[in-house]
Amino acid sequence: MTHSFETGLVVGKFWPPHRGHQLLLETAAAQVAELLVLVYANPDSATMPAAVRAGWLRELYRGDEVAAGLRIGTTPLRIIALSAEEDGVPPDAAEDAVQREFVRGWLHRQGLRVAVVFSSEDYGPGFAAHLGVPHIAVDRARAQVPVSGTAARHNAAPVARYLHPLVAAQLGTVPPAQVPRVVLLGAESSGKSTLCQALAEAYHTAWVPEYGRTLHEQKNGNLEYEDLLYIARRHAELEDEAAAVARGVLFCDTNAATTALYSYYYFHACDPALQAMAAVCGQRYAHMFVCAPTVPFEQDGWRGPEALRSFQHGMVLMQLDHFHISYTLLQGTVAERVAQVRQQLDVELIASSH
Repeated sequence: MTHSFETGLVVGKFWPPHRGHQLLLETAAAQVAELLVLVYANPDSATMPAAVRAGWLRELYRGDEVAAGLRIGTTPLRIIALSAEEDGVPPDAAEDAVQREFVRGWLHRQGLRVAVVFSSEDYGPGFAAHLGVPHIAVDRARAQVPVSGTAARHNAAPVARYLHPLVAAQLGTVPPAQVPRVVLLGAESSGKSTLCQALAEAYHTAWVPEYGRTLHEQKNGNLEYEDLLYIARRHAELEDEAAAVARGVLFCDTNAATTALYSYYYFHACDPALQAMAAVCGQRYAHMFVCAPTVPFEQDGWRGPEALRSFQHGMVLMQLDHFHISYTLLQGTVAERVAQVRQQLDVELIASSH
């Protein structure tokens, strides 16, 4: 593929990253052979410093294989967090000339050359001119994505629709749902996938398989710690895609809270971003159903021993209680469980439609 420029540059606070930033990065990446992104502010956030914000951006653009590196499409992506202490970032209130010279000097010290600057801000043309390169503006009027980092920092809830689910969770909120989402939880081999599919057929709508299972099989069972956050992020994206075609309700097999449990189970640790995604699950789903581990156990080569089912079931219930999330426990055959869900859900869906 032929690109218009070699290396593109984007600088910003990304505090927090939002869909407007993603539009900026993705538009830039389509026009360059490589994209460099610098993340910084001074004073910086105490709770979500530049290094953390850069980490969220990296997570948004990583794929199934961490070793493959960050990419937007086929364009390699470098995301670097800078700080006042280590890099001499000038105060945000400093004059434009100081800001421009700081970036020029930093690039020179790193031996980096950029061919074009992309921005959505008024400072863009003068900044690019100081670097001696052209400037390309992206949605300067905020017509495509009407949001700003300032608005998100002030109150994330009203602008949550313009935040990726991973980022929204860090701010304690969730994007508004296109349709009510119903999630099925439970231990391994407790019938979640079978029931999800049966419910989708009964309601003539879409359902979302457990992405963690998909990646687990792709990697031949060799998941890494970083994969657990990726699983939660990718599953949330798949839910959003399915919600666009769902009719009335969307059924989801597992959620970020269960992914967090498996992070602790496999690695005895959980990424703070994944913890945040787990914590907002009570807001994300209209209802939670837990499948009792009473169906016959099926060992498909990917699951742990049957003896773990009871422990896993207890952990799911403990987590729901910890987050003060109400749920309905499902028992019996697939048909009986479908009937139990319908008995509960039909009343709620009718009530929510009025």
